[in-house]
Amino acid sequence: MTSLATDLDRLGAEFWQWRDATSFRTSDDIPRVERPAGWVPRFDPAAIDEFRLALAGFTERWKAIDDGGLAGLPVENHVDHRLLGAALARVHWEVEVLRNWERDAVFLTSQVLGPWFDLLLPPPPFDARRRRDLVRVLEAIPGAVEQAIANLERAGVATLARVAAADLADIGARLERSVAAVAPLTDAATAAALRGAQPAASEALERYRVWLEASADRLGPDVIVGRDAFTWYLRHVALVARDPDELVRAAMHDYRRSIVAEAVTRTRYRDVPEPPLAASAEAESVAEAAAEAEVRALYESADLLSQPDSLRHYRFAPTPAYLEPIAFLGVNDDLTSIGRVAEDATSYVPDPAPGLPYFDAANARDPRLGIIHEGTHSQQLALSWAHPNPLRRHFIDSIANEGIAHYNEELMLTAGLFADSPHSQTIVHNFMRLRALRVVVDVNLATGAFSLPEAVDFFVRMVPIDVETATEETSYYVATPGLAMSYLVGKHEVMRLVADAAAAAALDGAEFSLRDVHDFVWRNGNVPMSLLRWQLLGDRSDIDVIDAVGPWWAALPG
Repeated sequence: MTSLATDLDRLGAEFWQWRDATSFRTSDDIPRVERPAGWVPRFDPAAIDEFRLALAGFTERWKAIDDGGLAGLPVENHVDHRLLGAALARVHWEVEVLRNWERDAVFLTSQVLGPWFDLLLPPPPFDARRRRDLVRVLEAIPGAVEQAIANLERAGVATLARVAAADLADIGARLERSVAAVAPLTDAATAAALRGAQPAASEALERYRVWLEASADRLGPDVIVGRDAFTWYLRHVALVARDPDELVRAAMHDYRRSIVAEAVTRTRYRDVPEPPLAASAEAESVAEAAAEAEVRALYESADLLSQPDSLRHYRFAPTPAYLEPIAFLGVNDDLTSIGRVAEDATSYVPDPAPGLPYFDAANARDPRLGIIHEGTHSQQLALSWAHPNPLRRHFIDSIANEGIAHYNEELMLTAGLFADSPHSQTIVHNFMRLRALRVVVDVNLATGAFSLPEAVDFFVRMVPIDVETATEETSYYVATPGLAMSYLVGKHEVMRLVADAAAAAALDGAEFSLRDVHDFVWRNGNVPMSLLRWQLLGDRSDIDVIDAVGPWWAALPG
């Protein structure tokens, strides 16, 4: 291995160790990482200054490797270098452009209370380290609330403050219920410490809610990143060569296609009754285990994707009493981590009942509808976390990961997984409609064409979905441009790669293996498709478009 490649590996290892210890907490499941013992998020101005200084140091070392000359190295090393550059650009995007650490009350709620939720996600037993961390994060809540209020006093956004206040209704009592439910699962000393820390934590959260309600009207307007900054994100974080307008046009094409496909399916099977909800969360979990075996068998029999015996499973489980009161804090699953890659992933489901939110209702009638998306995340992450190259084990941007999962939905529909369930076929087409409309919302929020209420109304009318799900999604997307569009934009990137791989094989007179391409994409599922095109097909046309606008540190937004 050349010294430059060795330097890149060393820099990557040091950067990711730093990143796991300093990145903000997220309510999304894909970017979750295993944190150092005793970790709590830092979002005070002094910490932000430390982040900036560290980023500058990593960036200079990364540029020096490029300046040292990568020309003689294999494409794989170029891909790794670009991948690390995208990770560095993401830190700038989060700290300097989005600035959610001082603007977004929903984000700050996630920093204050989210670590408690995250520690509860892995199934019991609660080992000594996790017990200590539960006490630590509960004791840290009052101080975190004070810092959140100080940040929002300086730069808070009114709309997101109102959403956060609504999320926190009755939060003191809800936290008390969560603590009361988990304490008996710990040892006596931990239980006593949790019960001792809970009243102050609940009081601080209620104070935060009251402050948000009282202060929202005097906080600032929504902050729009603007077209230029959004395009910078596409080019340098997501490594996507398409323009925003092109993404919207493609999304509207898919939106219309999904409406027609859904209408045809619904009309064809109009006399077939909708399947019933599962009898209970326990029954749904049992059905899901059998359904996962069915999905895996189809991957193998249709020669679509390898399913090694060593690959862990994705399981449903009833939502524990300690998670239920705070379920709003994130995706209710434990996809594990790099250090726990051999453990089964767990998705917590509520008791089936009329009026369930959009995705929960779909899963309660056919668990395969969850397996083909969240179960795909579980498999892709497990495969990527075990990648022999450590630089490819880490989350960079949602477009690659969400694109694979959304691509897999249509893949399994086309492969015949739902031949026995017309209703589920209809739902998959509706999933496509939702993901297409997310692109429209995302871009319009980023450019200011939509306000948050307008985006919620757009989702409710056009999908349609319930107001609760629409509000939850949109309040998160308004402060995270690029996430809502990641599903369909990423799916299109995957489809283009697979189709061009098939075309290249045909031109060469070679046999095309869909399984081999899928195995490559899933194993490298954290890597943007523009880089995988370069490695797999020798096609660097997307990279040339990105290079044409200059390096990521030139004309930094924010």
